[in-house]
This record gives sequence, C-alpha cells and structure tokens, in this order.
Amino acid sequence: MRFSEQIKQEAQPIIEQIFHDGFIQGMLKGDIATESVKHYLRADSRYLNEFAKIYALLIPKVNTKDEIQFLTEQIQFASSGEVEAHHILADYVGEGYQSIIEHGDWYPSADHYIKHMYYHAYAFDNVAYTIAAMAPCPYVYQQIGKMAIENHQFEVDHPLKAWFEFYNKEMDTLMSYIDRWLDSYAEASSEKVQQQLKQIFLQSTIHERKFFNMAYQLENWEYGGEQ
Repeated sequence: MRFSEQIKQEAQPIIEQIFHDGFIQGMLKGDIATESVKHYLRADSRYLNEFAKIYALLIPKVNTKDEIQFLTEQIQFASSGEVEAHHILADYVGEGYQSIIEHGDWYPSADHYIKHMYYHAYAFDNVAYTIAAMAPCPYVYQQIGKMAIENHQFEVDHPLKAWFEFYNKEMDTLMSYIDRWLDSYAEASSEKVQQQLKQIFLQSTIHERKFFNMAYQLENWEYGGEQ
C-alpha cells in the first residue's frame, strides 16, 4: 500500500467524526447558525492567508521547476481561489463577505493549528514534514464534499449544496499531486521519518476537526478577570 493511501486510511475515522459533528451536519441540513458560519469565515480567511505564506516558505526548499510551479499555483489558490466557497457561505448568512471577515480573531483552535504548520516549516529542511502538516486541509475538504454529494439527498433549493459541490471537485488535482509528492518523499525516507510524517498528518486531521468545532461552538479566548 502506498504511503499516502496508508495515512489517509488511518485518518478516515477522524474524517467520519468531522462529517457527523455539528458543523457539517448543520450545513447538510441547511440550518446551521449564522453566527457559527461567520465565526468560521473570520477564522478561515485568516487561516488561508497564512496557508499561502507557508507554501511560499517551501519554495527555497524544493529543486524542480514542477515543484516551484505547483507551489506558486497553490499560493494563488489559497489566497483567492477558495473565496468562491466563502462567498457561498456569506450568501447563506445574507451579509457581505468583506464585512463579515473584517473583524475577526485568531481563535484558540485556529491559532494552534496554524502554529502547528509553521513549526514544521521552520523546524525541518525536509519539505515533506510541512507537506504532511498541510495535506489534511485539502484532503478533509475533498472527502467531506464527496461524502456529502454521494450520501446526502439535497433539496433543489438547498442553500449550501454549492459549497459541497465546490469541494467535491476542486481538491482532486491538488490531492493527486500531494499524494505523489508524499509517496516519493516517503520512499526515500527511513521508517522513523515515515512514522513522523504519519503522525503529523493525523495531528493536522485532528486540527481540522477542532477548527470546525471551534466555529460551531463559537470558541473564543477566555482570559478570565477584567480585560
């Protein structure tokens, strides 16, 4: 079994949990609270900006023109391509996208997640560590989109069907490249490094679950006392 298939297989129980948690189920039913959607948008818009910056950090670590082109394309997609999916959610809320994301914060779970990825980008010269940390983001969205389209009967006028359709298709090319990339790095790595990459991938998958739950629960910083 290829390395990418192995780690995705081990991540499947976490993805099942994400699918059945309140945020995705609320979206499937078309009745998720507007405040949860706005919380998600405020966090995800900031997350994607950092995601693009982390891709940029990898450019000096790769050697081929193909890898450089891939990274530059993903910088563009992370910084603007997914805005289409965000606008679907903004339309559901009934507010302008820019006005929603103007005032946000690094909520605790989002903060933890992005620092997890930055750590691997700065701590290791081997780009595989960072790719393993970043890969679950597109993979989880791809799988949620496919599970929804394959298993859920959407009403014709369902307000969020287009969001699931977007991720059902848009992540396929990206994930095929990432799979090949991870497999090639794994083949050239020791068993110890492969175990580290798997652990990083699974940790990021858990971070994805926490990110959705963060929005569903309207997570915020609780400092206590007078601020």
